[in-house]
Amino acid sequence: MTKAAGGLRPEQTEGRPVSRRLSSSQRRKLGVVLVGLAALLAVILGHAAFSSQAFRLTALVFDTYQVMKPRDATDPPVAVIDIDEVSIGKLGQWPWSRGTVAEMVTKASGLGAAAIGFDIVFSEPDRTAPVRLVEAMRRQGIAIDIGADLPDPDAQLADAVALNAVALGIALSNETNAPAPEPKAGFSFLGPDPRARLTPYSGALSNLSALTERATAMGYFSFPPTPDNIIRTFPLVSMSGDRLYPALSIEALRIAQQEGSFILRSAGAEDGSAFTDLRVGALDVPLSADGEIWIYYSGLPNMPVISAADLFDPEKAETLAGLIQGRIMLVGTSAVGLRDIVATPVDPAMPGVKVHAEIIDQIASGVFLQRPDWIIGAERAAAVIVGLILLTVLATAAPAVSVVTGLLLAGLVASGSWFAFSRAFTLFDPLLPLFALGAVLLTALPLLLMLTHREKRFVRESFGRYLSPTLVERLSENPEGLTLGGEDRELTILFSDIRGFTGLSEKLTPTELTGLLNNFLTPMTDVLLEREATIDKYIGDAIMAFWNAPLDIAEHPQKACLAALDMVSALDRLNRESGMNLKIGIGLNSGMACVGNLGSDQRFSYSCLGDSVNLASRVEGMTKLYEVSILVTEDVRARTKGLVFAEVDRVRVVGRQAPVTLHALIGSADEAASEQTDLLAAHVAFIRAWQTGDFSAARELLKDLLVLPANRLSGTHALYRERLSELPATAPEDWDGVFTASRK
Repeated sequence: MTKAAGGLRPEQTEGRPVSRRLSSSQRRKLGVVLVGLAALLAVILGHAAFSSQAFRLTALVFDTYQVMKPRDATDPPVAVIDIDEVSIGKLGQWPWSRGTVAEMVTKASGLGAAAIGFDIVFSEPDRTAPVRLVEAMRRQGIAIDIGADLPDPDAQLADAVALNAVALGIALSNETNAPAPEPKAGFSFLGPDPRARLTPYSGALSNLSALTERATAMGYFSFPPTPDNIIRTFPLVSMSGDRLYPALSIEALRIAQQEGSFILRSAGAEDGSAFTDLRVGALDVPLSADGEIWIYYSGLPNMPVISAADLFDPEKAETLAGLIQGRIMLVGTSAVGLRDIVATPVDPAMPGVKVHAEIIDQIASGVFLQRPDWIIGAERAAAVIVGLILLTVLATAAPAVSVVTGLLLAGLVASGSWFAFSRAFTLFDPLLPLFALGAVLLTALPLLLMLTHREKRFVRESFGRYLSPTLVERLSENPEGLTLGGEDRELTILFSDIRGFTGLSEKLTPTELTGLLNNFLTPMTDVLLEREATIDKYIGDAIMAFWNAPLDIAEHPQKACLAALDMVSALDRLNRESGMNLKIGIGLNSGMACVGNLGSDQRFSYSCLGDSVNLASRVEGMTKLYEVSILVTEDVRARTKGLVFAEVDRVRVVGRQAPVTLHALIGSADEAASEQTDLLAAHVAFIRAWQTGDFSAARELLKDLLVLPANRLSGTHALYRERLSELPATAPEDWDGVFTASRK
C-alpha cells in the first residue's frame, strides 16, 4: 500500500489532523458528477414547475400508445342514432319537429332500447309548433281562425321522455350564469367528500322546463376545454353551484340498469380527499383524483350507427330491432353544419356522440386506463435512479460505455412505459426519465470529454519527454495510474555515463561535444523507451531512468537489465559506425523511492529520490573501479531470469554503512553459456575464497583467471590482483570480505 508523499493523507501526523487533496482524476469525476446532478435537479424541478406544459408532450406519447394498441373491439352495449345528411334530406331541415323527435324515442324504445341519451339540448320551444306558425302568420297580417286545441310538439316530446328510459342532455359551461336544473340522480359518498377536487361551472345550457320536469334522467355531454383540444379524459362527475351532475354516459348506464343513484368512493382527509372510483349499478369505474376517466378508445368498429330516417321506415323495423335490442341508444348528429366534432388520440375528427359511446363501452367492458396519483412520484424516482446510474457510469467508465449505458437505460424506460400501458393499462410517463438521461448525458458527457481531453493532453505534454509513446498512450487513457505530487513506489533505477568523458571533452570544441552527446544519447534513449523506461534526466553524458512509475511495469528488474544490455549493444554499433571508442558504465538497483512531480512552485519535473536512488548512483560509480559495463545489486539479480551474473564484491559504498553485494551482468543465458562457462565457474570459486579469507587459494585461482581468453571480468580480476599483493598470506581475524569505498 503506497502513501502520498506530495499529498496529505487523512491520518494523524504528529498529533495534527491531516487533510486529503483530491487527485486530478478525482476532481474530474467530482466535476462531472456535480454538473450531472445539477442538470438532473434542473430537469426534475423544471418538470414540476411547468407540469401542465410538459404534460402536452406526455399526452402525445399516450396518444401514440393508443394508436399502436387501441382497446380491443367488443360487441358494444351502445349504438348511435345519427341525424345525418340522409335523415335531413328525408325528414327536413334541422331542428325537426319535437313530435318527430318524440316519435324517434317511441320507436327506439319499442324496438327494445335499454335507454336513450340525447347528445342534444332542446333549449328553445319548437319553432314548428302549430301555435307558433299561426302567430307568425297573424304577425304578417293573415287572419286565421282556429280552435284552441292545437297539438303541442314539445308536450309530445315531454310525454315520450316521461314514458321511456330517456336521459336528456345538458351543457355545463362557464359562459353562462343560467342555473343548471336540479339533477335527477343522487350521489352518496363512501369516504370524505371530494367535491373540492371538481372544477365548478357557473351555469348550464338546459332543456325546456317542460322537458326537464318530466325527465327521469339528465346528464351533461359538454367537453371541458383542453390545452390542445384533444379529448383524452372526461369528468364523469361535475359541479354547478353546490350540486353534483353526472355525465350523460353514466346517466344512461344508470337508467339502463334501473338504478336510482351513484356511489362515489374517495380517500384521504377531508381537506385533501380525492376520488378513487364510481359505482353505477353493477359497474365500477376507476376515477382520477379529479373525478375523470381516461378514455381508452377502440374505434368501436362493431358499433351500430343507425340513420335517424331508418327509424321511420317500416321495412327496416326488423333489422333495426336486432341492432337496438338491449342497447343504450345515443342520439347525436354528423350532418354537415350540425356536426359536433372533436379531436381524439385516434381520430382528429370524431363526432362527440361517439366519444360518449366509447365511454359507455369502456365502462361495460371493464378495461380502464389508469394514472394514479403515486405515478408522478414513481416517474420522478425513475428519473433520479436512471440519472444517478448514468452519472455513476460517467464517473467510472469510458465515454463510449456511458453513451451505451444511456441508450440502454433509455430503452429500459421506454419499454417499461410501453409494458405498463399494454399489460397493466397504466399510464407511466417515460419523458421525465428520458429528459433526465438526456440532460445528464448532454451536460456531463461534454464536460467529461473536455476534461478527459485536457488531462490526456497534459499527460502527453508532461510525460512525452520521459516515456515511450506506448506508455504515454497508456497513461493518457488511464490517468488514474498517475499520482501527482509524489508517492512511494518500488522502482528499478538506472544510472549510466560515459567513461573518461571529462578528458574527452577537453579535446573537443563545444559544438563537437554537443554533436557527440546527441549522437550518443539518441540511441540510448531509444533503447530505454523501447524497454518501457521512464527517462528522468540527462546530466551531461549521464542518463538517469527508472521503471514502474508512473505506470506499473511488470517484471521491471528484468526489463531494466535487458535495457542495460541493449545500451551496451547500441554503443558497440555506434562505435563501429562512427569510429569512436566510447565506453559506458551502468548501475542498477531496485527498492522503494519517492516518485512524482518534484521541485518548486515555479519549476518541477517528474523524478524520484530516496536511498535506493542514491545506491543506484553509487553502483554506477563502482563500474569504474571494477572495470565492468553493468553492475547490479542483489535486489535486482534475485528478481531476474534467463540472465547470467557474476558476483564481483561486497562493498560498503560512500554514505552507507550496510554492505551491498554487487553483480556484473554478463548477458543472457544463451549467449554467455558457451563462452563463459569456465570463466564463471572459476570466478565463483575465486570470490568464495576471497570472502572466506583463503588468500592462498584465491591467489592460485586468480592466476588461472587472468590468463583465460575473452575474459569479460579481466578488469575486476586485475583489481583483485592489486589487492592481494598488498595483503598478507593469511587473512586478519576481523576479515569480512567487505570493501569500503572511499569515493563515489
